[in-house]
Amino acid sequence: MVDDNPELLTLLSSSFEEAGYTVHTAARGRAALDLARKEKPALALVDILLPDVMGYDVAEALKRLRIPFLFMSGVHKGGKTSATVLSKYGALGFFEKPFERRALLDAVRKAVPVSSPGRQSLAFDVEEGPQVSEAAEAMQLTARIDLKGGSMRGTSPLRLRPMDRDQMNRLGSSISARTVQTGPIALASQGAPALQPFGEKDGMRRGDLKDNLPHLLAAFYNAKETGELGLMKGQVKKIIFFEQGFPVFALSNLVADRLGHFLVRAGKIDEATLQRAAQGASGTRQRTGDALIAMGALTEEERLYYMGQQIKSILYSVFAWEEGVFTLSFQARARREAIKLDIHPANLIMRGVKKLYKPERLKRLMPPRARPTPSQDPSFNLSDVELQAWEAHLLPRCDGYRTVADLLTATERPATEVLGSLVALTSLRVLELR
Repeated sequence: MVDDNPELLTLLSSSFEEAGYTVHTAARGRAALDLARKEKPALALVDILLPDVMGYDVAEALKRLRIPFLFMSGVHKGGKTSATVLSKYGALGFFEKPFERRALLDAVRKAVPVSSPGRQSLAFDVEEGPQVSEAAEAMQLTARIDLKGGSMRGTSPLRLRPMDRDQMNRLGSSISARTVQTGPIALASQGAPALQPFGEKDGMRRGDLKDNLPHLLAAFYNAKETGELGLMKGQVKKIIFFEQGFPVFALSNLVADRLGHFLVRAGKIDEATLQRAAQGASGTRQRTGDALIAMGALTEEERLYYMGQQIKSILYSVFAWEEGVFTLSFQARARREAIKLDIHPANLIMRGVKKLYKPERLKRLMPPRARPTPSQDPSFNLSDVELQAWEAHLLPRCDGYRTVADLLTATERPATEVLGSLVALTSLRVLELR
């Protein structure tokens, strides 16, 4: 997609990714063509009016590259423009802004049917009475893991590098500069919530999870650190790996989070196929994924795709946790990754809060008489955040004078949806509460 409107790019790329597509974006025509030559996309969506070259020129180059395309425009409109782009330039379609995203998605699906189910079809399971993998029960933050396959057998260990004093100061100040929630949000008149002190042992910091997950993710991002965030609730353990502040991988000791079980939930394979693969893998000491590929039930490309979705499912699932403990530690960079997540922590937080925070939790964190106002010290740039159109209209109303109750009345959206967005934006420190 090429358009110089970053909000539209973010909105549409999110929509296409949810439908199962891989999306590349560019804000300039020349950059888009460089990307097209490199990535060879199956389809291009091109705005006609671009800052450097006209979309028509981009289209001519795309035709030479044999890449089909759709046009969109908010300036060039009308039947004459539509007829021109279809007949003269050979576009597959033309969309006048504003347009219905569903109509655009239908046109894209018609031109390029998606080969894998999208994220919308994958439910983020929140475990209740989970079955813990015996082989992974002892999973530690310093586990000997090979990110290529997720196995803990026969690989070089990732050595723990405890936090040095400088790292502790950077991460500690990053967290301290933000409000780490230890309970219901206190209003300014009641005094600011106190920062929960972290226990420290062997260069690692520990604390209660509560509502702190978004702030911990933001702390890694702002400190630009490489390391691990370990989360534990009862016997369930999950680990998020970071590189330079970005979450890139996750592990879980839940049987339900294994790739094979995830493929069953996603509808890619059935239980019988999984059982046959598991039996074959145990007899040959293969991984289940390798057995599925050998059986012809999975391709290598599909394995990488579903591994990415599996990892994201693990990441999102921990947003539902309201109890448990966390541990922070640092290590050398993981080696031999076959897959690495490409998700901005700001959007991970937005989606996680809105998808998995329960209504009661949202009400607790966003009381009716609180007054959202723009933060003077945001954790993320607003340009990093995916906002729907109604959320973009809601933000200017968060002026420090209107209460949450006022905003709920003024916004024609379900209350839970509005509260979810407000809590998410507050978690990002885009907003703060008076």
